[in-house]
Amino acid sequence: MNALSYIILACAKILHLILNIYTFIVAISVLLSWVNPDPYNPIVRIFRQLTEPAFNWVRRWMPRALLRTGLDFSPLIVLFVLIILDTVVVQLLYDWANALR
Repeated sequence: MNALSYIILACAKILHLILNIYTFIVAISVLLSWVNPDPYNPIVRIFRQLTEPAFNWVRRWMPRALLRTGLDFSPLIVLFVLIILDTVVVQLLYDWANALR
């Protein structure tokens, strides 16, 4: 393997790690929303600050009919996007690194 393939492989692994960490952050944020914890708790605030920008972006693009159901589907959509990114983009980077051998 040459140096470029190692760099691409390292980028794929780092991206995979970041996507997995954010997936856990989203999952924990969803669990926290079910128990309705103290909003002034620093840990709760960190999780909300990390997830609300992504949730709000998804809510802007969601059909209005889904927003009126009373259920927030934005975390589910964010999780789907994270899984797709992890599956497709990371695998493409792995394949590209292997092709450069």
